[in-house]
Amino acid sequence: MEYWILFGVFTVLMMVGTPIAFCLGIASFATIVYLGRPAMVVFQQLNSGLAGFTLLAIPFFIFAGDLMMRGGIAARIIQFAGAVIGHVRGGLGQVNVAASTLFGGISGSAVAEAAAVGGIMIPQMKARGYGADYAVNVTSMAALIALLLPPSHNMIIYSLSGGGRISIADLFTAGIIPGLLLAVALSITAYIVAVKRGYPTEPFPGFAKAFQYLLISIPGLMLIVIIFGGVRSGIFTATESSCIAVIYALLVTLLVYRSLSWSEFVHSVMGAVRTTSMVLFIIGAAASFGWLMAYLRVAPILTDLISNLTQDPLLVLLLINVMLLLLGTFMDMGPLIIITTPIFLPMVQQFGVDPVHFGVIMILNLGIGLNTPPLGPVQFVAAAVGKISIWTAMRSVWPFYLAGIIVLGLVTYIPALSLWLPAQFK
Repeated sequence: MEYWILFGVFTVLMMVGTPIAFCLGIASFATIVYLGRPAMVVFQQLNSGLAGFTLLAIPFFIFAGDLMMRGGIAARIIQFAGAVIGHVRGGLGQVNVAASTLFGGISGSAVAEAAAVGGIMIPQMKARGYGADYAVNVTSMAALIALLLPPSHNMIIYSLSGGGRISIADLFTAGIIPGLLLAVALSITAYIVAVKRGYPTEPFPGFAKAFQYLLISIPGLMLIVIIFGGVRSGIFTATESSCIAVIYALLVTLLVYRSLSWSEFVHSVMGAVRTTSMVLFIIGAAASFGWLMAYLRVAPILTDLISNLTQDPLLVLLLINVMLLLLGTFMDMGPLIIITTPIFLPMVQQFGVDPVHFGVIMILNLGIGLNTPPLGPVQFVAAAVGKISIWTAMRSVWPFYLAGIIVLGLVTYIPALSLWLPAQFK
């Protein structure tokens, strides 16, 4: 009965539009009351879920990303990307993907990237004759690249959900090649769709202008080197790197670009506080829900169920991928990582799957879910910027989904794509 209460209350609340954090918290509370345990347990587990020191990295990375977006760093990166590849057929689509790749290595957030890059690129693409649905779909899918590149917030959450024993530096490194592979796949897809629709090219500004834009964007791009190089070399931890990212973003936007006004700074602070409060509330509620799942032994039950179906590691990974893709359609990425990692990670490790490799699989898989209704927060952000309905965008998004699924399959069944680069730093 307790299983029906836990998952039933959660499902009903979610179906009536209750925010996901409240769905998780209320379902946990109802189950605890039914089990006759003290209700205080829910709040203790919520607090415990937020007690990790490494979680401090998340608000600082969010703040740094907001500063860069409002301080003009994103605009300069897009300007450089446009000068280099804007002359390709459907050039603004290629620029969108390239800018998302570069900015993703700074923001680490798919939603922030969709808002920052989309806010600049989507209006330009529409003004130059590109379909609004095309602009929205390129933006929303390219935003997922940020999830795989350092400083990905979700990789930090995955490390903590795995018991804190998985190296964040290895996870940051492991996501680079899959992230670039996703960028290539989306670029090819954007080009094919652009050719089919007859979208225009942009004039090449010349090598001198492109080099000028590169020099202008270097101060912002250097943050990628600082974050990755510092964490990978062991000079500072992920939490310390997030603080350095904020300081560096302030120095660049105030002293180098001189583009961050006092009002923009205040808006960055307030925006980071709002986003952080929502993210951490969801993480805490998911921790309570996850603890109850462990208490009710959901993981062993599900493990036995899958083991009875197959003992083939390839099929096990396929089943897990399908389940995660389905779960990602109606649940946000953060709580899903917290809830499902303790279930699936021990299972795949029994079949010899490296936890770093599985982390990349999970991040990419659940990232695709961020673009899948009825939840689809990244798709909703991009559609709002493009001023079209989510269903208008969904009708033509399938080529980009297909590209994402192909990359997911490659990452799942070719472990070297995730593990080769971290091995070079051992």
